[in-house]
Amino acid sequence: MAEKDKPWLFRTYAGHSTAEKSNALYRGNLAKGQTGLSVAFDLPTQTGYDSDHVLARGEVGKVGVPVCHLGDMRMLFDQIPLEQMNTSMTINATAPWLLSLYIAVAEEQGADIARLQGTVQNDIIKEYLSRGTYICPPRPSLRMITDVAAYTAKHLPKWNPMNVCSYHLQEAGATPEQELAYALATGIAVLDDLKTKVEPQDFPAMVGRISFFVNAGIRFVTELCKMRAFTELWDEICRDRYGIEEEKYRRFRYGVQVNSLGLTEQQPENNVYRILLEMLAVTLSKNARARAVQLPAWNEALGLPRPWDQQWSLRMQQIVAYETDLLEYGDLFDGNPVIAAKVEELKSGARAELATLDEMGGAIAAIEYMKSRLVESNAERLNRIEANETVVVGVNRWQQGEPSPLTAGDGGIMVVDPAVEQDQIARLRAWREARDETAVEAALAALRDAAQRGQNVMPFSIAAAKAGATTGEWAAVMRQVHGEYRGPTGVSASPSNRTEGLEPIREAVDAVSRRLGRRLKFLVGKPGLDGHSNGAEQIAFRARDCGMDITYEGIRLTPEQIVTRAAEDNAHVVGLSILSGSHLPLIEDLMERMRAAGLAHVPVVVGGIIPDEDAARLLKMGVARVYTPKDFELNRIMMDIVALVEPEEAAA
Repeated sequence: MAEKDKPWLFRTYAGHSTAEKSNALYRGNLAKGQTGLSVAFDLPTQTGYDSDHVLARGEVGKVGVPVCHLGDMRMLFDQIPLEQMNTSMTINATAPWLLSLYIAVAEEQGADIARLQGTVQNDIIKEYLSRGTYICPPRPSLRMITDVAAYTAKHLPKWNPMNVCSYHLQEAGATPEQELAYALATGIAVLDDLKTKVEPQDFPAMVGRISFFVNAGIRFVTELCKMRAFTELWDEICRDRYGIEEEKYRRFRYGVQVNSLGLTEQQPENNVYRILLEMLAVTLSKNARARAVQLPAWNEALGLPRPWDQQWSLRMQQIVAYETDLLEYGDLFDGNPVIAAKVEELKSGARAELATLDEMGGAIAAIEYMKSRLVESNAERLNRIEANETVVVGVNRWQQGEPSPLTAGDGGIMVVDPAVEQDQIARLRAWREARDETAVEAALAALRDAAQRGQNVMPFSIAAAKAGATTGEWAAVMRQVHGEYRGPTGVSASPSNRTEGLEPIREAVDAVSRRLGRRLKFLVGKPGLDGHSNGAEQIAFRARDCGMDITYEGIRLTPEQIVTRAAEDNAHVVGLSILSGSHLPLIEDLMERMRAAGLAHVPVVVGGIIPDEDAARLLKMGVARVYTPKDFELNRIMMDIVALVEPEEAAA
């Protein structure tokens, strides 16, 4: 019998509350048969703020683990030998800093740094397009990506310094062709810059260390073909554009998390089947098989998964790898004419899109164009669901069903204890008091000087990590040197021509606007650090096409900024979108500020991943409407907004 292939790396994307709690979770998962770590960092860590910063309020430990300094990183990997571990860190804007902390901890453990294995995501371009955890403008951010790559080339030869992440492009609505093109264009932008930083003889090996992190959706035949197209296009680019001769350096190396966008709040037990089918897209074809797989949990549309939920997803991988005979065979699809034709179709669409980006000057120059294309694609995807052209079981067909026993009892999710934030802040303050302030200031001054001169920031970041500097201090240096950046929203103020089916709403908006004496003004805001902007963009996009006068300035606003803008704009309705679980503290703050500003009469509507009991609390605070992922009919939401403005005006 032929020898079986080795399975891919089994990972679970995990981290929450505190470094100590996350460490216990990691050690538990490794004991259950997980073979690699995948670290989720909280939003303040991802966006370069310490846990006690005003923007971090309500966000600490929610969607990942807070890591403010060397002590946190030390605790995160306590009793986990880093020299033997393969660690993926989903971190982008602050990737140089988090890798510096990781290296410092590994050195404390006595590890040989050259043997460290793992990946930092370090893909800032997709942050401008879809995820929103950027700090600095695109060009200096690109330089930081290649600083990390050049440093690892010399010191961490087994480390993947950059993980081009098309995952969030699909979450933002990308078609398979867009996902292929935008991800490959990002890889090209990085390699073009990296070429200037490493010796020509070292460059092919560095091309071989670039990895990808992709998404696999429910249309699993298309997704399987997309993966084959990725491997063939990347091979072509490496060979033709960069002259890479060795086949091993041209290999498309990728990890995957399957699609979270398609997970439903309605009948959430159905998500188990969705996750399994999506996993098959990236494991069935040997020649395009993922190197590492992490699966979401069935209840991610409801809230934070519990350890049991993550275990269930891990067991799914183990059953496919060890109980089935999948790993005993060569590629099942070679020579299949249907697959070959679809792969060619996807490659040709991606090449056309890549040519457009090339004409614009590459990925960095085309950020605004790519962002607006993604918002449009996502609008089309939602339109198809609303029009029942795309069937989503339990959402727009077969909505009736038995109540799920999985959500009985504790609601089927884990809730982060609010006390965690104060606990983390207390430890951060104790850390600052105990460190050598002079050493920290000297290390940060050297880092600032290196960044200004255009030197590689990695050695100076590692020195700052060892001196005791914090995440917020490192990022503050980068903000001072390079400036901050506000990314494009992809939502222009002028309406599109897509008005089909919107006539009754447009008439209602016109009628209420006439009575108001001006256009119905709708302010859409994203308080806090959550950069998942798809929902807010789609609401703003539809409201604009329905004839409302919209204000949408993008992500990362404080409640104070949103209230100030509502007063300046004389807004008729304020809509807020939060997906990070920080809705209660942020909206409580905003509602108090609305009252203090004399805006208590302005209705506030809220959307996000919000459990029922939290929704009840928000309504008690004075919120007019709460929408969750089950409210997918945007036109109904638009009519609600019109109705919220209507009665007061009629009565006045």
